Amino acid sequence: MVSRKPPDGGWGWVIVVVSFFTQFLCYGSPLAVGVLYLEWLDAFGEGKGKTAWVGSLANGIGLLASPVCSICVSSFGARPVAIFSGFMVAGGLMMSSFAPNIYFLYVSYGIVVGLGCGLLYTATVTITCQYFDKRRGLALGLISTGSSVGLFIYAALQRELIELYGLDGCLLIVGALSLNILACGSLMRPLESSSSPPSEKMFVDKVPDQYFVYHEKEKTVEENISILEKGYIDEKCVNNVPDGKQDSILNTNALSSINVNEKDTYKKKVVEQTNFCKQLAKRKWQLYLTYWKETMVLFKNKVFSALFVAILLFDIGGFPPSLLMEDVARSANISEDDYYMPLISIIGIMTTVGKLILGILADFKWVNTLYLYVTTLLMTGVALFAIPFAKSYLTLAMLSGILGFLTGNWSIFPYVTTKTVGIEKLTHAYGILMFFAGLGNSLGPPIVGWFYDWTQEYNTAFYFSGFCVLLGGFLLLLAALPCWNACTNQSSKLPPNTYSYKVASNA
Repeated sequence: MVSRKPPDGGWGWVIVVVSFFTQFLCYGSPLAVGVLYLEWLDAFGEGKGKTAWVGSLANGIGLLASPVCSICVSSFGARPVAIFSGFMVAGGLMMSSFAPNIYFLYVSYGIVVGLGCGLLYTATVTITCQYFDKRRGLALGLISTGSSVGLFIYAALQRELIELYGLDGCLLIVGALSLNILACGSLMRPLESSSSPPSEKMFVDKVPDQYFVYHEKEKTVEENISILEKGYIDEKCVNNVPDGKQDSILNTNALSSINVNEKDTYKKKVVEQTNFCKQLAKRKWQLYLTYWKETMVLFKNKVFSALFVAILLFDIGGFPPSLLMEDVARSANISEDDYYMPLISIIGIMTTVGKLILGILADFKWVNTLYLYVTTLLMTGVALFAIPFAKSYLTLAMLSGILGFLTGNWSIFPYVTTKTVGIEKLTHAYGILMFFAGLGNSLGPPIVGWFYDWTQEYNTAFYFSGFCVLLGGFLLLLAALPCWNACTNQSSKLPPNTYSYKVASNA
């Protein structure tokens, strides 16, 4: 079956709209979990580090399981995965309303909702890429803003629902809203093939005879085994009866001799099939070895090695503000009357702006995307260092906006990865980097929460966060400097299909 050329429009725009709302509905609550975090602290009385695991798992588990999510979408298609994941997200949110303790939330909200979000993200990106080629960047940019808009709206929505219906009622209502993902998923129609799919018989005719087991008769393996067993029983009976009765027995069991021949044929085909399976297993093993060899080759690229360290440290230090900023304001004794807008909502709307502006800048030929990404990392580290000095709502709102804008560097991260490893290895490298990003998302908030439990203030925690992000930025900058690459290129060659910094700087 030959896939049709991406139409770059038509039903593709419907895919963009439903993918936008899918990410809006599934990521709205997990990204705005900081509002729920305060309620869980009061409801269960656990430490900040232990409670922060709920939100960090919900945001990190999808990235950690990205290889599994990709396999599911490739095997079953975007539409079935989206519908199934919609049930997961809605069910996880509703189950969380009945949570008796924080450990229940780890499973219901952290794992179930988080894994559902990861599956939905993979499904929306995959189906969008199938429908768009020339306008793929625009389409992916539009659907990626769904999560940021969801963060902006759900932060205020969940706070209002908690005031009206309590924490349990809020989670039930948000879970019910997530059921709209089922409607969005049903509209993710797969791209039709250019011609009608060939019949099953055409595929069968193309398979060599030696790959069939007992192809003379269209019987299952169980039927063949039953035939053989019947042949053994009949043969034994014939050998144990008097000669006068053997003729009648042979007449009634005339197939016994045929079954013996079938037994020999079956054995022959089993041997052939066994050899085929051995060759297939050997080939699969070679593919796994090739995968790990390619992974090792990627890490020989110093820029890629620095990039994976940078993304890990960035998510450890840069993700906690979106989860803990509301608690930072409460710890600073800022009155709720001074709140004009939830700080998480400010982060959400500015992340949307950051994704758009940074994405546009990355398209200019005179802009070095790697330097642009490093700049966002260094500025994020400085902003994190400034949080302990913010003692009013206005200063916290300004820092939230700056951090939200800089977090929009996710939109240029694929550009940076492509210029680092090349388009041929983009998928492989991006999966590895997303795994470490998920690891950082999962570890960051609990580490910051543990710092608070240890020191009873957030200053040390955000100094640590700022240091992590700055360290990652400086390591990436050092690896990308032309003088460093000049020295490296003289001592050893870069792996094939990789880009030196000089190539990246000319992009």
